[in-house]
Amino acid sequence: MRIAVTFENGQIFQHFGHTEQFKVYDVEDGKVAGARVVDTNGQGHGALAGVLKALNVDVLICGGIGGGARAALEANGIQLYGGASGAADEAVAALLGGKLSYDPEVRCSHHDGAQHSCSHHDGEHHECAHHDGEKEGCGHHGHEQGHCK
Repeated sequence: MRIAVTFENGQIFQHFGHTEQFKVYDVEDGKVAGARVVDTNGQGHGALAGVLKALNVDVLICGGIGGGARAALEANGIQLYGGASGAADEAVAALLGGKLSYDPEVRCSHHDGAQHSCSHHDGEHHECAHHDGEKEGCGHHGHEQGHCK
């Protein structure tokens, strides 16, 4: 099995469509046999599913993710564990141990200008308003990286 995690500075990057790197883990007999960091080469949103497919990824762990990207992953047979946060290595270990905290219903539709729920901080739900200027957001576009208000 091959697991990819949206990756930045050892942590799960919180916006799938803007991730610049994946950390890809090869798993054999339920244990990590190897890992490497892979650049996305400027690919974004739906195109990232193709990057993962080309890497033969079976599972993706990420923070927020939009509906189009979810559909692209599903179309490519990649199982999604969205709404996760924390250290990438710890998340993979938790997944392999059946203890990963994630949100199977995570949706991040930040381009419609409406507020929505991004659940990517240990199962808590926070309101994020990425483009309406009323709130500082949750790090998706450089606003106080990783902190919702």
